[in-house]
Amino acid sequence: MPHHRQPPSPPPSRSVAVGTNPERTRSHNRRVVLETVRQHGLLGRSDIAALTRLTAQAVSNIVAELVAEGFLVEQGRRRTARGQPPVELAVNPDGGMTAGVEIATDHITTVLVDLAGKIRAQRIAPLGDVTIEGVQRLAATELAQARGAAGLPKRLLGCGVVMPGPFEVEGMSSVGSSPLPGWAGQDAGQLLTEALGTPVTIENDATAAAVGEHLHGLGRNLRHFCQIYFGAGLGLGVIIAGQPYRGAFGNAGEIGHIPVVLRGLACACGQEGCLERYASVHALTETLRAAGVANLEPDEITKLYGQGHPALLGWIEQAAGLLAPVIAMLENLFDPETVILGGGMPEGVIDALIAAMSPQPISVANRPGRTIPRVQRGATGRLTAALGAAALPLLDTITPKLDRVALVQDEATADGTGPAV
Repeated sequence: MPHHRQPPSPPPSRSVAVGTNPERTRSHNRRVVLETVRQHGLLGRSDIAALTRLTAQAVSNIVAELVAEGFLVEQGRRRTARGQPPVELAVNPDGGMTAGVEIATDHITTVLVDLAGKIRAQRIAPLGDVTIEGVQRLAATELAQARGAAGLPKRLLGCGVVMPGPFEVEGMSSVGSSPLPGWAGQDAGQLLTEALGTPVTIENDATAAAVGEHLHGLGRNLRHFCQIYFGAGLGLGVIIAGQPYRGAFGNAGEIGHIPVVLRGLACACGQEGCLERYASVHALTETLRAAGVANLEPDEITKLYGQGHPALLGWIEQAAGLLAPVIAMLENLFDPETVILGGGMPEGVIDALIAAMSPQPISVANRPGRTIPRVQRGATGRLTAALGAAALPLLDTITPKLDRVALVQDEATADGTGPAV
């Protein structure tokens, strides 16, 4: 039954994509239209034109293309008080999928996400053969198995991949505690594109994790946050104004290699006393092995914590003491709404780390009346990096790569035209 509602207007301080009208920017405008519909839900053509600042004719032409290509679907007419009711449009969830693959040192996680951002399939498989050929083979098998599930869209728009370094590949983390052997100096993107049979985008694992948390977890309603990611080492993803911050060369966030202990443990990066040598999954497993613990699966570590294993409790105390001032530094640097901890560390251990940081050091985050905890555990668990990886080709398809983004405020500009395009 048709429904009655007002055309949408952007909420205060929300970043909205703005189109431009020259024909040479058509590809950009297509992404603007898709992103606008994805963000706001059901929209008529006039709504899209108002939100994107595109002409009605430009919107009509672009919408016709996107409907014909299966990216948008018409959902009927909106009930209005008078006049011809507009036909509303929505992103077509069956218009295609993107894949996200996290290749860790001991497992491969694969997810499939549709155009509406819904997870349609997920798999985790142990990785025994970490050679290039072994990784290619298992990644291809897992992707094929995931795509073979019933009821999935056939069109695959691409695949995002996150891996531990080091690699001489733009966008990859340059160092790590447990890199995959044989990949240094290789074109990982090309090797995996050949193996998977679809275009592959490579991303820093911590940045991908922050994107995953932003789209699927605690960050859905946040515009500015930091994510500390427990992967092969320890990384940081930063979301600023709703967008990931990558740095000049795609390697922003190497907090694992901040020296925190004078003349401390030797690190793979060549320094001594780096944070990830004390506060990472790798550091925790080293501590437990030294205490004679052989089974280091996440469930077993969670069980050890429940039993109050002294080596594990001692590690939590030490790691929390080193993480807390680094988190305060991040708060002073980025002024985030919150700092999220997530990744491969068992959830109970993350909760214990956060509890052990209390009282947290004073920083700019010490604001009276705050409603969001300064530090909290993420909601996407072990899938977070793979979910972020799946967003990479989705963002290439849907999200406009803007040089400028209009920030809509409560108050209009003096002439009433709003932000300049």
